[in-house]
Amino acid sequence: MSTESEITQIVSRYTRAADRRDGAAMAALFETDAVSEIYLHGLGGGDDREPLGKLTGAEQIGAAVTNAMAPHPPLGWSHHTTYDHLVSVDGDQASIDTQFITFDVVGTRKPEGGWPVGTFGAQGTIKPIESGYYRFAFRRTDGAWRIRHLDVIHDIPYVF
Repeated sequence: MSTESEITQIVSRYTRAADRRDGAAMAALFETDAVSEIYLHGLGGGDDREPLGKLTGAEQIGAAVTNAMAPHPPLGWSHHTTYDHLVSVDGDQASIDTQFITFDVVGTRKPEGGWPVGTFGAQGTIKPIESGYYRFAFRRTDGAWRIRHLDVIHDIPYVF
């Protein structure tokens, strides 16, 4: 597997851990002393941004996923998606800059008497709730890639 594929797979594990609210799986992706900084993308355009929060250490990052993210409602889920991956590798250092959209998914509960005649297809709602950029920096130590720094840059205001 290429290094670029390894890096992209870590991003996929990151999004799945966030979707499952699995802090242990999330923490395992980060170096012990990693940092994650959260920003609001500059409203005036360009690359300016407003700091919103900072998490220090894999343990704190994992705890935030477990305890600070809203639990999913019954029949609910989230899907963090990434696209337009820009990967750079330089020896034991790597980075990926990717865009993201998070979708809120809530299924409709089947009525007690069953679905009405003529009902077909997916039942529920899917709506985008977040978008922005993830900027990951990785380091390879003892043959394993870990996230050493992550900037999460939201396109719309985000409240913790």
